[in-house]
Amino acid sequence: MKNIIKGKFSLKATPEPSDEVVQTLGAMRMRFDKVFEGALDAQGTVSMIGIMNKELGSGAYVAIERISGTLEGKNGSFCLQHSCTMERNKPEQHITVIPDTGTDQLQGLKGRMTIDIEKDGQHFYTFEFEIQ
Repeated sequence: MKNIIKGKFSLKATPEPSDEVVQTLGAMRMRFDKVFEGALDAQGTVSMIGIMNKELGSGAYVAIERISGTLEGKNGSFCLQHSCTMERNKPEQHITVIPDTGTDQLQGLKGRMTIDIEKDGQHFYTFEFEIQ
């Protein structure tokens, strides 16, 4: 990947209704509305299903996210696929651009993102990408 940007984002979490499958798994559904700052000046909408053992700090989530706005001044939108686990408070993240979801000036976008959450609850992203 050719470009690496970093920035901050805020989010609003909203619990979503659980269906029978989610209840059977002991999981939860959430919606997140994000606002990205920095070279990624955009809004994101996330649909997530996750499970967490808070006592041990272990769990996992999968999600699809649509981001719309500007990336280094280029307008458009794209989607991310999240597949992340945490084992005893150690995260392993796989957050990648879904192929061929880039629109407008972001057509051909490829990349991956990592998320860092500080102890004070602030959220930061690192996005490594290229546009082909």
